[in-house]
Amino acid sequence: MNDTPRRILDAAGALFAEHGFRATSMQAIAREVGITKAALYYHFASKDEILRSLTLPVLDELEAVLAEAERHEDPRTVRREAIEGYVDVSLRHRHTLVMLVRDMTLLVQAPVAERFKAVLLLANDLVCGPDRRLERRVRAAQVVASLGDPIVAFHHVPAPELRRLILDGAWALLDAPPPPPPRPRGRGGGRPAALSEEQSEQVRSLHQAGHAAEDLAARFGVSRATVYRILKT
Repeated sequence: MNDTPRRILDAAGALFAEHGFRATSMQAIAREVGITKAALYYHFASKDEILRSLTLPVLDELEAVLAEAERHEDPRTVRREAIEGYVDVSLRHRHTLVMLVRDMTLLVQAPVAERFKAVLLLANDLVCGPDRRLERRVRAAQVVASLGDPIVAFHHVPAPELRRLILDGAWALLDAPPPPPPRPRGRGGGRPAALSEEQSEQVRSLHQAGHAAEDLAARFGVSRATVYRILKT
């Protein structure tokens, strides 16, 4: 995606979150971006198309991080990956979440509604784990609900600080400390010399979401120099 469509989506997401989807006109979006209305229609045929372009990536990314979490065998690792992935995706798309909560009717439109429902059900299952007692299932549902609500309620708080507070609260609700993240090791037993392309892409995405290089280095078990090198590529 080149720069202009990205600017349009960023501006539209912010305006939808502040004023609501229906109260925001295409003219207002064009004015915010600094382009003509005709130029806006060149990139997006309608406001509904902008909405789809904002909403579908959230669902795609949530489904992807939950599917990745589900691949692990250890239930604690599954739970950690699901919770952290859910929060990271939600923080990257906080304007879209605020917009959807502001106008709840947008959430009941098919196929968006069915996909969101499926994402929530899967997240609940992964956070619950193999203990399927009702009290654990209820607690898991509470935890999943607590991951997105603070992002909407406190959307002006810097992402790294809000992420830390949300994760602390989630583990407090589960009445358990978070399991330590797996630390890939190099041949000498220390930090790995490099990250995979998939991990490098995660570093870039998290950095764009507001995570500091020092935090990313600690999270992935590499030096800050490695993180800076990845961010330059």
